[in-house]
Amino acid sequence: MEIRDAVPGDWPRIWPFLRDIVRAGETYTWPRDETEENARQIWMTATPPNRAIVAVEGDTVLGTAKMGPNHRGPAAHIANASFMVAPGHGGKGVGRALGEYVLDQARADGFRAMQFNAVVETNTVAVKLWRSLGFEIIATLPEGFLHATKGYVGLHIMFRRL
Repeated sequence: MEIRDAVPGDWPRIWPFLRDIVRAGETYTWPRDETEENARQIWMTATPPNRAIVAVEGDTVLGTAKMGPNHRGPAAHIANASFMVAPGHGGKGVGRALGEYVLDQARADGFRAMQFNAVVETNTVAVKLWRSLGFEIIATLPEGFLHATKGYVGLHIMFRRL
C-alpha cells in the first residue's frame, strides 16, 4: 500500500465510495444527498496547508483522508482530518495507515495537535482506532448526530497533542 497526496485523477475512484458512505447516513455529518461537485470541492481542496490524501494499491484507491487547520487565525495550529476507507478494504489496516500518515504529516507541517470535531459514537471501529492512536474523547454532544437507523446518537470531539 502506498499513501500519497491525492491528484485530480484519483477523484473518479474516490467518489463512488465517498458517495455511498455519506448516503448511508451512519458516520458523516454531510447531507446524505451531497452532490459530486460539492463533495469534490470539499474533499479535494489541496491548497496548503490543506491536503487530500489517498491510500492506493496499484490503480485501486483503498481509502482517503483530508486534513488541514481546524480553525483559522490564532487557532490555526490545531489540525483536523477526515477519513474514509473503501468498502471491502476495512479491517486491513488502511484506516490505521492513513491515520498514522496524517498524524506524521500534521506534525511535519507544524501543527501542535489534532482535533476531530464529529466522530459518531456508534462508529465503534473508528473510536477504537483513534483511541489506539492516542486520541481522547474530550466531549460528547448528546444526540448530536441523526443516525440513519439508530436515531439520535452522540457525537464525540476527540483530541491529541502532536
